[in-house]
Amino acid sequence: MWMEAKVIRKLQNSNFVPTLRFLSRLRMLSKSSTLNRVCQFAQKSNLNKYHQIWSPKKVVQLPLKTVPWLVLIFIAMFCDAASADPLSPPPIKIGMTAAFSGPTAELGQQMKLGIDIYFAKTNAAGGIGGRPLELIALDDQYEPRLAAPNMRQLIDQDHVLAMIGNVGTPPAIVTVPIANEKHVLMFGALSGASVLRNVPPDRYVINLRAGYQEETAAMVKGLLSIGIKPSEIAFFTQNDAYGDAGYNGAIKAIQAAGYPTDDLPHVRYTRNTLNVEEGLAELLELPNPPKAIIIVGVYAPAAKFIKLAKKEFPNALFLNVSFVGSNAFAQELGPDGNGVIVTQVVPFLNKDLPAFREYQEDMKKYGPPNTQLGFISFEGYLVAKLFVIGLKTAAANHQLTREGIIDTFEKMKDVDIGIGVPITFDQNNHQALHEVWPMVIENGQYVPLDWNKLKRPQG
Repeated sequence: MWMEAKVIRKLQNSNFVPTLRFLSRLRMLSKSSTLNRVCQFAQKSNLNKYHQIWSPKKVVQLPLKTVPWLVLIFIAMFCDAASADPLSPPPIKIGMTAAFSGPTAELGQQMKLGIDIYFAKTNAAGGIGGRPLELIALDDQYEPRLAAPNMRQLIDQDHVLAMIGNVGTPPAIVTVPIANEKHVLMFGALSGASVLRNVPPDRYVINLRAGYQEETAAMVKGLLSIGIKPSEIAFFTQNDAYGDAGYNGAIKAIQAAGYPTDDLPHVRYTRNTLNVEEGLAELLELPNPPKAIIIVGVYAPAAKFIKLAKKEFPNALFLNVSFVGSNAFAQELGPDGNGVIVTQVVPFLNKDLPAFREYQEDMKKYGPPNTQLGFISFEGYLVAKLFVIGLKTAAANHQLTREGIIDTFEKMKDVDIGIGVPITFDQNNHQALHEVWPMVIENGQYVPLDWNKLKRPQG
């Protein structure tokens, strides 16, 4: 204690001039617990940030009254090093950019929740080779203009090993090129857009979920199977790359079935708004009302559109892709949700599924109290689980680098993450799942949809 008091008294003395003897003593202190208390004093002065601009030449040129502060900065340099336990390996930093505020915040928050839960479980079990996982998540409000600088900050300043769980197609339009430019993996994005599914695949993009083309193809196949003709299908989509991705996928599916698509009605709304009335008005002008409306949007505007459209088209089917945000969507719809179809890219939340039981248990153990389970957080959990399997394998093979983890994933074969679908990657296949699970809302809950039991709407 006497040495601690001596050091602090000297630091507080404006006439104190550091000597080599004193600095030598600091070096000794850096190896003892005494420095911790001195570090607290230094850190209260918030001077750690200044040590990066310090240089020996500046010391001899400054007046004596400034020298005590330089000594404090000098100690802060030791504090930075001492703050980390030398026996504890540094964390593995993983980045994420998603909407955590604004109209689509629910999507980013739920995706991050699932990732957080599995990372917490992994860290509790010792991390990756003894190193904890640290998720650094930045808010982009579902806007490309924010996603791009977020991505560069995470890669260039935070030095993340990889990106995980980025949310949305519009941000992906700008973040995928950055991932390719910087040679940093983008893993398990919450988007089914084709920009993430180039052929052959981009080396630095690996997906868990099926694409929007596969989701909308499943919708079209189901509608045709119950007697609805392509000419009786209309589209309501977000006016951006996300809406385009879903719409184009459905058009390809209809064309593949041998039907023309030139005159199919397609109306749109603006991203991050609830301006759906104009699109609905266009559909009301059609000579024949649609019998099915495929929606590619997010929960708030999609729910508002359905509430209004059901009054005008009471017998129509309404179908939505998974990105809509299932929990928030069902809540927004309320009683109007009955009969609304949502395609999912993860299985039904069923206790018979090993991965779901694990997710449910971990949510109770590591998640916030009374957290509602849902498809998006389950997807985030599965993304993190598969990602951690890859990291552990890479670490065991001394390949825990930006390039090494991609090489590891490309050698992954028949991996079981508890959903009954073996996962395999290679250089020509960077998508884990191609399955689509259609669900329908009944009394506010999602249940598996059996197309064979769905009658063709009349009127």
